[in-house]
Amino acid sequence: MAREKGGFWVGLAAFLFYPTIKVLSRWRVEGLDRLPASGPALVVANHISYLDPMYSAVFVHKARRVPRFLAKNTLWKIPVFGSILAGSEQIPVYRESLDAQGSLRAGTAALANDKVVVIYPEGTITRDPEGWPMHSRTGVARLALSSDVPVYPMVHWGTREIYDKYGKKFSPLPRKQVTVRCGDPIDMSAYRGREVDAALLREVTDHLMAAVRELLAEVRGEPAPSTFFRQPRPVRPSEGDAAS
Repeated sequence: MAREKGGFWVGLAAFLFYPTIKVLSRWRVEGLDRLPASGPALVVANHISYLDPMYSAVFVHKARRVPRFLAKNTLWKIPVFGSILAGSEQIPVYRESLDAQGSLRAGTAALANDKVVVIYPEGTITRDPEGWPMHSRTGVARLALSSDVPVYPMVHWGTREIYDKYGKKFSPLPRKQVTVRCGDPIDMSAYRGREVDAALLREVTDHLMAAVRELLAEVRGEPAPSTFFRQPRPVRPSEGDAAS
């Protein structure tokens, strides 16, 4: 099977990421054969550590495909890394801006051009203390409904043991066990052809993330929670005064 061509910048990323993963972890790759050898695919993943995209990228690359990530636009400002993102045609997400929908249009265009698009619907690293997926943004539903393409759940487990951003811990040694697993395509038949509104977007988002959550439960070998973690809403001074 021929490898999808990625060019210089994808090759540079592979040159950096493969040995870094080997140094940091003993990692298990599961479900590699589930990603299609050609054609479009939307990969929906959980997010527990800033290291996850490196593992996702290598997973997709090992499947002989080139991943296109939807990622925060601020990452493009990082020296060298920003050049890799731009050169490998990753997709910046401009939140709370006039171009906030631009990333979804770019993602839809990538799928129309038979690319593999990877998205982390939570929008950031999960705040759930137990590491389960959070209540997610509905952009993933818009992307999944915009194109009739297969949607695959992907999970990472063990990366937070290496780098825990919220716990402010970086523990590269001893090497940790990391698992990245891709599941079977998620059944979207109940949602195709329906009028897209806020209720449908919420329903589809939760459907997709429930599949991710169940796949993570399999990897962890424990039951998944029945609800998604929600970060407590900050109490405004006026609300605090009224409650006192």
